[in-house]
Amino acid sequence: MSAPLRFPAERRHTLALAERVYAELKRALFAFELLPGERFSENTIAERTGASRTPVREALTRLAREGFLTVQNRSGWRVNDLDFSIFDQLYEVRTIVELASIDRLTAQTEPAGIAELITLWQVNEAERLTDGPAVFVQDEQFHSRLVAGTGNAELQRIHTSVTERIRIVRQLDFTESYRVEATYNEHAAILTAIVQHRASEAKRLMQTHIELSRQSVRKISLHRLYEARQQARDDAHQPERLSEPATGGIRSPLTETLSEKNLGDRSHESS
Repeated sequence: MSAPLRFPAERRHTLALAERVYAELKRALFAFELLPGERFSENTIAERTGASRTPVREALTRLAREGFLTVQNRSGWRVNDLDFSIFDQLYEVRTIVELASIDRLTAQTEPAGIAELITLWQVNEAERLTDGPAVFVQDEQFHSRLVAGTGNAELQRIHTSVTERIRIVRQLDFTESYRVEATYNEHAAILTAIVQHRASEAKRLMQTHIELSRQSVRKISLHRLYEARQQARDDAHQPERLSEPATGGIRSPLTETLSEKNLGDRSHESS
């Protein structure tokens, strides 16, 4: 057997730093701190994160592959617009995969993984989570575990890819308390139908569940984007900002968070 692949310590540091820059930039995209249509340079990110251009470029390239950014002339980058026609197509793929998963689960004598999901979703109101981000994480796990229960690795791969691509809008579904409550109720009903091997009913409930979520995130996304752009215009008219260097669309929340995580230490990296 050949020796395991090993990266030099410097390369391992670059990869770790690129992962951290990637995670924080993605957080900023999801929070609309980086607005669709905004442009910035690699140097801007490097200066404001304290990282060298090598890990910054790797992080940006990864985000571009995922469809969030587009590279422009030289080292320029642009945040892609929210294209709801693409999101609609992704939601359609998600629906197809999850309905197919229900067919397979209801055909099993004891549907895989369902008992554990029941303990999380078929609970009294007093036991329900109310924190939106926490419910969002649990919701993603609900849907991914249903697909995983089929035992079909290719279905899981497709579903994981779609989940990653719609996360930027789907997370917003849990910023409204009524949507959190609806999610609990709808998940509970879907699980009951699966356990009772009522495939048609379970698929009808799931299709309605996904469609309501799609409509909700579209409405909330447009509203949040409007608010973020309005805030950006208001900030641009603040007198104290006149002496600040151009940020290329990167506002203070991103800078502060990256600085707090000590993403710097350029001495370990070459540009």
